[in-house]
Amino acid sequence: MAKRPLAKQLRYAVEGAFVGALFALFRLLPLPLASGAGGALAAMLGPLLPLHARARRNLTRALPELSKAEVDSTLAEMWRNLGRVAGEYPHLGKFRAYTPGGRIEVVGEEHLAAAKQEARGALFFTGHLANWEVSGLPVIQYGIPIAFVYRAPNNPFVDRLLSRVRGRDITQNAIAKGAAGARQMVRQVKEGGYTAMLVDQKMNDGIAVPFFGRDAMTAPALAQLAFKFDLPVWPARTERLKGCRFRVTIYPKLELPRSGDAAADVAEAMRRVNAVLEDWIRERPGQWLWLHNRWPRDE
Repeated sequence: MAKRPLAKQLRYAVEGAFVGALFALFRLLPLPLASGAGGALAAMLGPLLPLHARARRNLTRALPELSKAEVDSTLAEMWRNLGRVAGEYPHLGKFRAYTPGGRIEVVGEEHLAAAKQEARGALFFTGHLANWEVSGLPVIQYGIPIAFVYRAPNNPFVDRLLSRVRGRDITQNAIAKGAAGARQMVRQVKEGGYTAMLVDQKMNDGIAVPFFGRDAMTAPALAQLAFKFDLPVWPARTERLKGCRFRVTIYPKLELPRSGDAAADVAEAMRRVNAVLEDWIRERPGQWLWLHNRWPRDE
């Protein structure tokens, strides 16, 4: 593997030190204060970043019916939510789904009961909504040991920090996207394991699937695994209710097409997945991460 340029290594080191210091500070604060402080900081600094222009472009193209005031309000909510996510990271181990005061309300527990009975395993999918790291906690705390598939941050220092947090407070089985991760994911499925995926990020070598009325390059792995190993797929949605309290809803199994045309079935399955995500985002647009480079810029 080629070495990174020295300037990039230094930048990553500085960024990693800053994020590490921020995490240490948030860890010292009580959870509600850490969440609120992270939200306030991001709401102040986020709109000053170059990424803000991308978020505005994505939002106005996806939801052209919003007024300028609604766009501004939605983007402000997005930054506050993202900052809260950062403040909550060091405290993920404190979130509980089935105990009084545990901060996670669960809807659709009957679907978790059905998933737990699947001898061959199952797939769950969600998106970068509210605090997406919370999404899998009700599943794991129900007794379903899921593996998470995630896109590793470009900064290796930040990646190691987040991996430590996930390993301590969520799951030891986190799979980074990539060739090695794909092989690990297949092994997980073959062994009858449960896998959860975030499916709302761009994949350059994915397939073009409609998302908010425009084609977006979409990773097909969820559908490919479902068809290849005959696995059921459950949608899981996280909503921020107030402060650092959440609702996680497990929906009924996604109906998958069975036309006999493998490529067409994968494309249609991912169209249905994107449609589910789109509905969730339309209901609470300020809780989605509009920062993703999700669509081609030249459209």
